[in-house]
Amino acid sequence: MLSEFDLIAKYFTRPTPNVTLGVGDDCALMTPAPGMHIAISCDMLVSGTHFFADADPRMLGHKSLAVNLSDLAAMGAKPFACTMALALPAPDETWLKAFSEGFFALADQHGCELIGGDTTRGSLNICVTVFGEVPIGQALRRDAAQVGDDIWVSGTLGDARLGLAAYLKEMSLDEATHLNAANRLHLPTPRVALGMALRGIARAAIDISDGLIGDLGHILKRSAKGARLDVDALPAGAMLAAQSQDLRRRFALAGGDDYELCFTAPPEKRSEVENAGKRSNVPVTRVGAIEAVAGVRLVDAHGEPVGIDAISFDHFNKK
Repeated sequence: MLSEFDLIAKYFTRPTPNVTLGVGDDCALMTPAPGMHIAISCDMLVSGTHFFADADPRMLGHKSLAVNLSDLAAMGAKPFACTMALALPAPDETWLKAFSEGFFALADQHGCELIGGDTTRGSLNICVTVFGEVPIGQALRRDAAQVGDDIWVSGTLGDARLGLAAYLKEMSLDEATHLNAANRLHLPTPRVALGMALRGIARAAIDISDGLIGDLGHILKRSAKGARLDVDALPAGAMLAAQSQDLRRRFALAGGDDYELCFTAPPEKRSEVENAGKRSNVPVTRVGAIEAVAGVRLVDAHGEPVGIDAISFDHFNKK
């Protein structure tokens, strides 16, 4: 059976030319580039809470890094390194091979070096910390929204929640629809290029992990503002778009696991936002505006108020 150090050496140790010192010592060493802040974020994925116990390990390797890269994207930061703490019930080499391949395939796409971490025996638990660089003064922050700003979202929303609903037997989907929706759940695409392209254009930003209405709420709280959201402007995913209006609205508003970006920008920057989306090959959609009065007003395409029971995910306040 593999020892802890054999496991690390075989599946998680590679050359790390972009950092000063990587895996193999008590600490990694990194040297930030002149004029850059280091952006740091940490996310944990727990079996039974964030993924099913029998989740495909290659997809899980991808997602464990993707959810962290999404946080860097929301700050406009460029990834360059990460660490990983991994608890395993047993060192299953077939599982480890697939997991590490999924992890490193995404890491290579973004030049993100694995530079350290830890392994231990226990219930399956994956904790990744990512490090990125963003020019001083250009980070996109949650506290920067201003009254009159447009609210934008990238990509599409709700397909991941649709896939989860089928897994949980809340609804039935045909096999092809479920497979396509589930891929959005298992293989999110971190919008790193878009986040970097929005430097100097967007004001506030956040990644949509727990659902748009809740995550936008974090911007509003930090910025001490309110918002108007057009629920019919929300860009529903291809699979969700075929569902009922009520389901489409609820899952796009509060579905979670989208890992798109929600951001604000002044109205005079609309063409620049659209060009940033085109350069990044990511569609962007204007879905509302920042207002002075606290709270979120939901309206339809005609500006009429809409009442929707939509609450974003909260680990310690589940319905």
